[in-house]
Amino acid sequence: MADKKPSEGEPIIIKKYANRRLYNTATSSYVTLDYLSQMVKDGDEFVVNDAKTGEDITRQVLTHIIVEEESKGTNLLPISFLRHLISFYGDSLQAVVPNYLEQTMQSFATNQETLRKTMEDALGGFNPFGQFEEVSKQNMAMFENAMKMFTPFLPEGEGTAAPTPGTAPGAKDGADMDDMRAKLEAMQKQLDSLSGGEK
Repeated sequence: MADKKPSEGEPIIIKKYANRRLYNTATSSYVTLDYLSQMVKDGDEFVVNDAKTGEDITRQVLTHIIVEEESKGTNLLPISFLRHLISFYGDSLQAVVPNYLEQTMQSFATNQETLRKTMEDALGGFNPFGQFEEVSKQNMAMFENAMKMFTPFLPEGEGTAAPTPGTAPGAKDGADMDDMRAKLEAMQKQLDSLSGGEK
């Protein structure tokens, strides 16, 4: 029996077989969870049915997609939220939670563009992460400067140049100390500027 193509406005039927393979009846091809995840992002409606029993298992498959995304490091669900969610299973408020979460997420999705614009306006059009990147760069520069300070103590050939012929050892040691003091003062100025201005 040939697969029935969904009419316009009807969800695409995905069949899940015992071997866990997913079959898209609209394209007559096997698909993956990543494919279904992209369908969700694209706004394509689909229903997943058990190929043997015909049972609607869309909820389980969508939950599986979330678990896969979370395992990739895309942590969208805070641990506290997960703990609260688990605690509601079997609770007297269990019947209320799904509708509340659905309405809340729907409201957020409806207003997401307004939310983005509000955040941009509040931040003056700047990318908030840009400031973090700048601070990170400054911290890295300070770290590199700190590492350079200790290079005079490394064995010769491991980050320091050999003494210049004709230069007295005492003179070089004094120059090294002056250089270290200058670097320490520069680092202190950087620390002062990060903490609210030079003192």
